[in-house]
This record gives sequence, C-alpha cells and structure tokens, in this order.
Amino acid sequence: MKAFFTLVIILLSSTTFASEQAEEIFAQLTPSLYQIKLIDKASGEKSSIGSGFQISEDGIIATNYHVISSYARHPEKYRIEYLDHQGKMAEVELVSVDVINDLALVKRQVEGEMPYFLLSDQKPIKGEKLFALGNPHDLGMIVVPGTYNGLKKESFNERIHFTGSINSGMSGGPVVNKSEKVVGINVATSGNQIGFLVPHDKLVKLFNDYNKEAPTDIKQQMAEQLLANQNKLMTALLNNTWQSKELAGKAMIPIIEVPFIRCWGDSNADKTDALILAAIANCSLDENTYLSSHFFTGSVEIEFRYMQAKNLSDNKFYHLYQQQIARAGAGNRAGKNDVSEYQCHNDLVTPSSTANTNKAINNKSIFCTRAYKDFPGLFDVLYLGASVDKNQQALVSHFTIAGVSQENAMAFTGKFMEAVSWK
Repeated sequence: MKAFFTLVIILLSSTTFASEQAEEIFAQLTPSLYQIKLIDKASGEKSSIGSGFQISEDGIIATNYHVISSYARHPEKYRIEYLDHQGKMAEVELVSVDVINDLALVKRQVEGEMPYFLLSDQKPIKGEKLFALGNPHDLGMIVVPGTYNGLKKESFNERIHFTGSINSGMSGGPVVNKSEKVVGINVATSGNQIGFLVPHDKLVKLFNDYNKEAPTDIKQQMAEQLLANQNKLMTALLNNTWQSKELAGKAMIPIIEVPFIRCWGDSNADKTDALILAAIANCSLDENTYLSSHFFTGSVEIEFRYMQAKNLSDNKFYHLYQQQIARAGAGNRAGKNDVSEYQCHNDLVTPSSTANTNKAINNKSIFCTRAYKDFPGLFDVLYLGASVDKNQQALVSHFTIAGVSQENAMAFTGKFMEAVSWK
C-alpha cells in the first residue's frame, strides 16, 4: 500500500511539474504565436484557419502549406491574414513553400524588434517531453504536453510520431522542447493521442533557402519540388529489388522491397457459395502530397487479382471478369481544373523477355495518362493488364501513380509488365 501511494505522489508531482512547465513556456512564447486565416475576398469570410509562429525578427512566420494552399494556387481569390495574441489582425505575404513537407513561410510587416522562436540545432531523443502549441478548433491558443516517439516507420517523407492531442486548427503551430526551441511543426493527427509533426530540419532548410534566394514564382517553386520528389520516389522503386511472389499458387507477381510500400492480402476461399474464387494482393504508398482540398498527388497503388471459375460457363465467367476490370480507376483525387481528361491506349501484349514462353501472360493492356494543368511534365498514370489466354481463370494486374514524369512512368510500366507471369 505504501508503494502504491508513493507511486501516486510521484505521478501527481510529475503531472504538476509538466503543467507548470507548459504554462511557463506558453506565457513566454505567446507573443510569437499567430492564428493564420485564409480569407475569401468576395465574401470577406475565413475559408480556412491554422496556426503559425514567427522565426525571425523581420517578420517571417512559419505555418503549414495546407493552411494557405488555396491562396498558393489561387491568389486572385484569397488573402492571408494573421491574428496575434492581442487581437491585432493584418495581411501577410506568402514568400516560400515546401509542398512536399507541408510547410510555408509568410511575412508580416514589423515596425521594430520582435520576439521570435529559435529553431533547435538538435533532434529530440525518444521519450523526450515536448510541447505543441496552436489554436485548436478556433478556441484560442493552447499548449499541449506530449512525447517524442521518433520518426514514423515506413514513411517515404519523414514525419515525427508525437504522443499528444493535435487538433484541427493547430496545424502549422510549433512544437518545442523544454529549452523552448522548435523541434517540429504540427501537421496531422490520427486521433487517440497520435499526432504527426514535420521535423524541424525541413523548416531550417526552407528558411535557409529563402534567405539565400527568395522564389519569384510560388507555382514554379511547387512544380520543381513535385518533379524532384517524384524522381526521388521512382528512383527508389525502380532501383530496389522486386521479389517474385506466388498468388493463389497460379500466378507470379512482383513485391517491391522498400519499407514505405505496404502490402495486404485477401481472398474468398472461405465462401463456399462464391461463383468465382478470388485472391487479391494490394500494395500502396501510405501517404500522399496535398495540393488542395480536391487535389492530391504522390500516391502509388498496385493491385493483383486472381480469379478462377467455380462451375461457370466460359461466357458467364468472362462477364463477371469484365465487371472487375471496369472498376479500375484513378488512385488520387483531382478536379477538372487540375488535370486533363484521361487519354488511353489499348493493346494486346505478351511480354517478350519472359524466359519461359509457357508462363508468359497474354494481356489486354490499357495504359492511361492525364496531364497536370499547372505543373507541366507531370501526369497521373493508370495501367491495367487483363489476361486473355485462359478460359476459366484470369489475372488482373493494375497500378496507378500520381504525379510522375513521362520517362519514369514508362520505365515503371515496362518493369511492371515484365514482372508478371503465370506460375
């Protein structure tokens, strides 16, 4: 019993200390915190809100790209404002973005020296106590204690796993250590005390690059970042090992051995009344790049579906098979103002380099692309290969890639087609 009460006292003391420390940090840093608001010019009302924090004495404020994304793409329709701790509002200028890491820099007018956040020169250690600041649900600035849990595993673009309550409106707010230095930026939540932060070194690079040479065209800056990131991603996919794996004991499919591509499987083998035996393997990149609320890019989805008839005629099987093929679609969200219509090419294809021609698959192949209107040289790609060489069984091989160059799209498609065969 004594040990129990001792533990309770220790926990209460620890909680009290953390609360007091949070209050002290909040009091000292509040003058450098802002609510960032996107205002629709026509209505005069706010379109989105987030948080921001000043990182230089001359008025540079850091926030998330997604907070100001509508302005970045349509500056004629919106303006960006800040609200400070004293209730003062004024317009700010968008001066730089990092669309891949969801960061943006805006600049306010200053009349003299102002307090600002210092960016840490060290990464946190696992288990370190951190403090997230922001304006959740437009309720006012708060500070949330939490814990650093390292980088999110299986992520292509780095994110910090933070145990703490990050809520809507806190996006773009700073996360500081006990020395009050920024070690991360609020970006997303999965609920249940699971939050994600942009590592502070991404902000350090963006700020340093801005100080060296400020971009003259935000859309051009975004285009260059998207092109460089897709090239980095596709290089990683194309240059890593593609393992050959059985599907339903009938087909051989590729599995790309990279940590950021995650795979799942399913089948209806337990359904005795199913007309078709189906086995599915699905792999995807579990992240994407936010461009606007209706436009996402950077995703990769791969699916293989094996089907075998159970007491069906060839014609009935073919009809059900066609229904599966018709379900294929884009793997990302995009509007008609963002991308062109899909242009598709259909052909009957037999991969020529398959060592054993008895294992080669004769496919009806469909290859579709749509172009990005604001970012020339980038495309969404959809490929579907449907086997046509067996009467009572079939394999559908499908992938979509969002925001890829023509060169990388063709290289990936060629390697993908050659990696699929009958067992």
